[in-house]
Amino acid sequence: MSENTDANGENNAVPAPRDTGGEVIRVRKGMFGANNGGDTSGYGGLIRTVTLPGAASRPYGGWFDEVADELEGALEEQDLLPENAIEKTVVDRGELTFQIAREHLVQVARTLRDDPALRFELCTGVSGVHFLGDKGRELHAVYHLRSLTHGRIIRLEVSAPDSDPHIPSLVAVYPTNDWHEREAYDFFGLVFDGHPALTRIMMPDDWQGFPQRKDYPLGGIAVEYKGAQIPAPDQRRSYS
Repeated sequence: MSENTDANGENNAVPAPRDTGGEVIRVRKGMFGANNGGDTSGYGGLIRTVTLPGAASRPYGGWFDEVADELEGALEEQDLLPENAIEKTVVDRGELTFQIAREHLVQVARTLRDDPALRFELCTGVSGVHFLGDKGRELHAVYHLRSLTHGRIIRLEVSAPDSDPHIPSLVAVYPTNDWHEREAYDFFGLVFDGHPALTRIMMPDDWQGFPQRKDYPLGGIAVEYKGAQIPAPDQRRSYS
C-alpha cells in the first residue's frame, strides 16, 4: 500500500472535490498560453469551471467554531457588527478562512492578534491572487495567521477591484508583512495604504504593469544563458 493511500484505497495526496454550491466565476477553455495555433495535444478541447468555495454553515467543526465565536464576540465589544466586517466564513479542505471587508481589515487583524482567546501572534505573509472572472473584486490578498499560543492556523482574505486596488497595510500590526506587501504590490499591483515604503522589490522602478496578473501579456525579453538563449514567451511554440 502506498504511503498516500488509506485503508480504502483512496489517494490522500489528491485534494477532495469541493462541495456543490460554490460560486462559479469563470469557464476556462483549453490549456494556458496562446490559442492561435493548431492543437496537436488534444488539450485544447478542455472545458473547466473556476469555482470559489461558498460560505460555510455552522457548526464548522472542531476549534473553528470557537475561533469564530471569539472573534465575533470581540468585534461586538468594539461596537463593530461582525456581519459588517466578516463578509463570508469559508471552511474548505479542512481550512478556515475569514473573508474580511477591506475597510475593517486592520481592526480584525489587531483583534485576532491581541485577544487572549485568539492570540494569532504571527502573520507568515500575504499572497496576491488575481481572478479575472471575479468581477468587482478581481484582486485578492490572502494572509496566513498562526497562533503560537493555541497551535492554530487560519486565513484572512480581502478583495479589491482592478479599478481600485487599495487595501490597508498590516505592517503596523504584523511588521513581518513589510516585504511581503511590497512583493504583492510589485507583482499584482495591490496598493497597501499606510505601508512605510511601498516600492517595487523585484522589477525595475519604471517597469510597466504587474507580471503576475492573469491579463499580463506573455511577450517579454529573451533570457540569455551561457552558450544559449531562451526566446521570449510569446515566441515559443504553443500547443494550445
